[in-house]
Amino acid sequence: MNVPTMAEMAAQGKQPEVLFWVGCAGSFDDRAKKITKAFVKILNKAKVEFAVLGTEESCSGDPAKRAGNEFLFQMQAMTNIEVLNAYEVKKIVTACPHCFNTLKNEYPQLGGNYEVVHHTELLKSLLDDGRLTIEGGQFKGKKITFHDPCYLGRANDVYEAPRDLIKKLDVELIEMKRCKTNGLCCGAGGAQMFKEPEKGTKDINVERTEEAIEVKPDIIATGCPFCNTMMTDGVKTTNKETEIEVLDIAELIANAEDL
Repeated sequence: MNVPTMAEMAAQGKQPEVLFWVGCAGSFDDRAKKITKAFVKILNKAKVEFAVLGTEESCSGDPAKRAGNEFLFQMQAMTNIEVLNAYEVKKIVTACPHCFNTLKNEYPQLGGNYEVVHHTELLKSLLDDGRLTIEGGQFKGKKITFHDPCYLGRANDVYEAPRDLIKKLDVELIEMKRCKTNGLCCGAGGAQMFKEPEKGTKDINVERTEEAIEVKPDIIATGCPFCNTMMTDGVKTTNKETEIEVLDIAELIANAEDL
């Protein structure tokens, strides 16, 4: 799998069409690595010239900021901005809505101005430009429900791109009762991903998974590595893991195309 770094590109005097910001989850979490690989396969298939920062990429700073450590966030952000600006990066794509939101909305005030898109938006534009074709393949006729990530949906109003991609798979897209602007958080945002839940009667990810199970899907589609973890855990908790798969949209497309 060919994944050039910005350093290698720069050495050849080349500037990629887009920088793929992998993010901490996509780099280190074994489950999220599969999403990263699926997305790279699609980019290669669509002949998109892209590069990654590799070891020069650090955490975007989202968890630090959400947990209240503004000082650490600014240190992480400034380090990343120096690297990005040194490479004269113009456009960034990421499969993590947390990185997406932070790079897009919080880096500009620290001197990092880039066009930032979520991977579902980039895939949708590749589809619209005819650079990518999607066929149903193995998912034809399956029932899929989409869980809106908070930082993609409510925070940035991206609702249609992921749904348009799912519909292209010849599947039945069914909505949960709480979706789009009224979607329910999976419980991982705000750095909650990294701590145990407070005492209560039910974990929020279980509540959300039960809402998904109500519409009887074959697959719960996500567009965020954190949501993916929370929904996967929810499916295990409700003992539905033999019946329901949790897959990122990039995985759906890559699997449908047998990449």
